[in-house]
Amino acid sequence: MSLGYAEKLSYIEDVGNVGMTEIHDPPHILQEKGMEKVIVVEEVVEEGFVLIERLTKMIRKSKHLVVFTGAGISTSCGIPDFRGPTGIWTLQRGGNALPEATLPFHRAMPSRTHMALVELERAGILKFVISQNIDGLHLRSGIPREKLSELHGNSFMEKCTSCGSEYFRDFEVESVGLKETPRRCSNGDCDVRLKDTVLDWEDALPFEEMNPAEVHCDRADVVLCLGTSLQITPACNLPLRCLRGGGKFVIVNLQKTPKDKKASLVIHGFVDKVIAGVMDLLNLRIRPFVRIDLLQTIFTQALSLDQRYVNWTLRIASVHDKRALVPFIKSIEVSFSDHTMKEAVLDKYPFQLKRRTVWKIDPFDVILKVNFSEGCGCACSRINIPIDFHASKDDLTRDRDHVFGKLKSKAIKSSSCGQSSVIERKMLTSPKTEVVIRAVVTNVRWYDEITVKTSGAGSLSKCALKRRKEGLCCVTRNLGLLIGSNLERKGPNRPETYIYKLLDGKRIDLSWFRMVWVWFRTCSVLT
Repeated sequence: MSLGYAEKLSYIEDVGNVGMTEIHDPPHILQEKGMEKVIVVEEVVEEGFVLIERLTKMIRKSKHLVVFTGAGISTSCGIPDFRGPTGIWTLQRGGNALPEATLPFHRAMPSRTHMALVELERAGILKFVISQNIDGLHLRSGIPREKLSELHGNSFMEKCTSCGSEYFRDFEVESVGLKETPRRCSNGDCDVRLKDTVLDWEDALPFEEMNPAEVHCDRADVVLCLGTSLQITPACNLPLRCLRGGGKFVIVNLQKTPKDKKASLVIHGFVDKVIAGVMDLLNLRIRPFVRIDLLQTIFTQALSLDQRYVNWTLRIASVHDKRALVPFIKSIEVSFSDHTMKEAVLDKYPFQLKRRTVWKIDPFDVILKVNFSEGCGCACSRINIPIDFHASKDDLTRDRDHVFGKLKSKAIKSSSCGQSSVIERKMLTSPKTEVVIRAVVTNVRWYDEITVKTSGAGSLSKCALKRRKEGLCCVTRNLGLLIGSNLERKGPNRPETYIYKLLDGKRIDLSWFRMVWVWFRTCSVLT
């Protein structure tokens, strides 16, 4: 995000504080175990809860939770931040070369934090998200547009200033600063030029984004700031609005911020690690992220003058604009069920194949092997296109949400990507043309407390299984510490009450926990 974005912005000398030192809370709150970062549930003096447990308690009690996000929640997606030790502004001020992105910007996938926010919204806990990021990952992760304010815009969004229609693209829009783009609005008779939505330095925050953000911050009883240094005005003052109504203001960030003194709670640590701990204590599972991209196949046919042959053209194009690139496709290998027909490889855009076939040929299939570009979770997807010059077809429209849901289920069940399905078919008469929009699964990513897995192999490697086993042992060990430190408590702090609160009201048999504690102590002696 920050690489292309920074290059497109107009020059400004003072970008605020940069090179900010990262701070990590002590190991008794957050601890690293081997290669994996594990939440350690362990007591500290303050209120008997570690910071993550305090945050969980605030979230559980909240009636109107608002989350305010910055670049820090996207660094684990391979997107550099701005003000950290290796941030974009930091390197630019020092005259150093900018870092190279680990993957194409348009292929960045949501982090554990992005997906956790989706689960909180689905559970009815999270009411609204305010983001300063322009990477589009909140929308891509599944946060509803009506529950999201993107204060600084979205690099993948174009907007019609006449009717207000928004277009979420699979490619990065060419410009910033609310400039016109090459595309036009497709809403009815509107047909005006679209504009990018990303602000430049001198642009004011748009009312349609700022107004709902202010309204929800005023209503909020908890505003949770994640991965932001809270330096850019006026956005940085939004979370403070909750204080007027007695709300609480929480910061999770690796660096200090100018607003720390006004916060009810400040946690210095990796956002993904903190949020993973919160989700674990809330007993909420983070579901896999499945990315689905769209493409359209355009098959056009016309009889020759002597009516003995059919001249036909097959084109694979973007659904956003026929002239736009299809960024997730590297090349396409074309073969046919009729083996007498010559195969072809389309490795340059536009992906187009022209052929001449006898009119009386039997129906055949065009078989496309769509080779994906860098950043996709698998190598390719296969698409069959049935061709019958003598048959007629009707228009077809399927419910997009239903199709997406079935594709996601298949991808998660098979632990792989590459599945495809038809969403829409339109038949045109002059010339005879069949336009089909297809949905294709191009990435699957799993999130859990031990590891993050991206589709490709379809199963965990031996190394990953070993790390998972070690992680489970660590979790069990931490559970033993928690139980053991609470077994002798009396009154309102007795272990039954403590564990009841920790497990969000689930009644349990404490004798089972006592047996786990004895087992833990035995294991500790043996190891």
